[in-house]
Parts: sequence; structure tokens; C-alpha cells
Amino acid sequence: MSRPDRGTRAMHQALPPALRDAVDDFAEHLSRVRNRSAHTVRAYVTDLVSLLDHAVRMGCVDLAELDLSVLRSWLARQRTTGAARTSLARRAASARAFSAWAHRAGLLPADVGAALASPRAHRDLPSVLRADQAAALVEAPSRQAPPASPGDPDPARTDARRTNQARTHVAHRDTEPTDPAAGPASIATEETEAVPLRDRVLLELLYATGVRVSEACGLDVGDVDHGRRVIRVFGKGGRERSVPYGVPAQRALDDWLRRGRPVMVGARSGDALLLGARGGRLNPTTARQIVGAYAEAAGLPRTSPHDLRHSAATHLLEGGADLRAVQELLGHSSLASTQIYTHVSVERLRTAYRQAHPRA
Repeated sequence: MSRPDRGTRAMHQALPPALRDAVDDFAEHLSRVRNRSAHTVRAYVTDLVSLLDHAVRMGCVDLAELDLSVLRSWLARQRTTGAARTSLARRAASARAFSAWAHRAGLLPADVGAALASPRAHRDLPSVLRADQAAALVEAPSRQAPPASPGDPDPARTDARRTNQARTHVAHRDTEPTDPAAGPASIATEETEAVPLRDRVLLELLYATGVRVSEACGLDVGDVDHGRRVIRVFGKGGRERSVPYGVPAQRALDDWLRRGRPVMVGARSGDALLLGARGGRLNPTTARQIVGAYAEAAGLPRTSPHDLRHSAATHLLEGGADLRAVQELLGHSSLASTQIYTHVSVERLRTAYRQAHPRA
């Protein structure tokens, strides 16, 4: 089972054996059969343990005693403790998924969760950069490197700053020398040149393709089709899709693969396209720090990789792209997830109208 937080683990251990086994079997089903990510499995398990802990407190000692009134009581209790509508909607979805699975597995006499309603989640419009802001962000590594993240322990970052004070270079890894005969100055110079190349290709790919940060970090060298300018992406649930990218991203890829990756590659690199700490695959958390640091250095609003994904989708629609095509590019299973960007475009149009039209 994917490891939840300490409080959830304690509640899990306190459950009756039959309920505890049901949680573990459901987590195994999500991971192996449904091919859900560890993060998704952890979220489901956290919700389910909370539900079953509530059921036990209501007197349920066997899973077959779980009914709609218990589910509704659990959601009501969540609401009184201040859970947001989005959290309630997610927890209701977790309960329904578990109920359906338990019924199919013969653990519940009926799918009691099928009748469980949940509050409609309020969706705020996503944060979107203007096209000129997005361009400034993805081009930032060519002009400067980001400042060190707070508490960043990487000695390579300190070495880079010492080597070239004119540019506040921040290496995002603890590199091993690629040439034992090379002197410290030449190694530091190579690294300070390689890191911005890695950062540039990360930013270019995130904005050019709109992929999720986990998808970008999961890319292998062989997933890039340079001839067709397409990357092969494995999204949620292991679904594969092909996403095109443009000429600027191709240039960034060429520079990284020719002059950057060979410097940062190590024994742990494998086929990973983007490299991070000690030559291993770039971690999504580090990637988020990279994006945020460059955005801050460029004087832009607080920006995450997902904001670049939002920006890419919005700019595609504003440029005339078909909604279904954007859905396919983003890897959304439902068109409703993509339609939020049409609202963003309309809201941006309204803002421009209010600012510019004399009779607004």
C-alpha cells in the first residue's frame, strides 16, 4: 500500500482486521489494475481510512454493514470540520469508487455509494500568463539562472556562484566530474553551462506541449521524435499520447542533448531525458522549484509548471485551436476538464473590453 501520512497510518492500524484488509486490497486494485499513480492511491487511501474510521465509530464492525446513511454522515462530519467543497467532492468520489469495487468483489451486498450525491465543486479560473510573460519565462535561462531556492543544500549551486559571480548560477544537482583529469574550474564552467540548458528545455517543453510536470520528468530520450517534432507522453492511468512541440523547443532539446546532458549524465541517469540530483531523473518537486525561481527572478507572478500548462491551453484556444484537439493534447479524459479554458479566454476578453472600450 502506498504510504499515507502518520495519522492515517495510525487510523489504518486501529481498524478491525477485515476493514483493514479491504483498504489494502482496494489500494492494490488501484495501483495494479487501474494503474493509478502513487499520489492518487495515497489520496484514495486517506479518504477511505477516514470513512471506515467513522463507520467504526458509528458501530459498523463489518464492511457489509456500510450503508448510505454512514456515507452521508461521514460527508456531513467532514463539512462541519471545515472541508472545502472541492475536498468534499473528491471524498465523495473516493467513497463511490470504493463502494463500486467492494460490491464487485462481493464485500458489499449492494453498491451503496451509487446513490451518494456530492456538492458541486467550485472551480476557480486557473492562473494564466500572458503570451509575452510566458515567452519571458521560457527564455530566462538563456539570459540568467535563478537564485538559489531557500534552504538549497546543493554544493554545486555554491560552486557555480563562486565560479561566475556575474551570473548567479544555481546548479540543481550534485554532479560527479565527467572527466577526472579536468580541473575544478573547467568542471564548474561545464556545469554552469549545462544547468541553464536543462532548465531551458524543461521550461520550453512545459509551455510548448502543456504536459504535466510529472509527465515531463518522466520522459526518456527515446520518447522524443526529432523528425516529426513529437514527444511520447504517458499520462494518468498510463494512457499514452503524442504531443507536438515547436521549433524553439527543438532548438532547446538539441542544445541540451548535445552540450548539457552529457555533462550531467551519471551512473543513475538511465534513459531519462531531464537530469537532476546526482545525475538521476529530474524530480517533479525540483522542477517546480526551477519554474518558480525563474518566474520570481523575471518579476513574474508566482508561477508553477501547472500554470504553464494552463497558459499553453488558453493560448491555443485563443489562437483558434479546436477544443477537442486541446483536450487530446492535454490528455484530459473528459471534455469538461478542457472547457474551463474557454471560460478563461472569455474572462480575459471581458477584462480587455472593460479596460479598452469607451462604453464599457
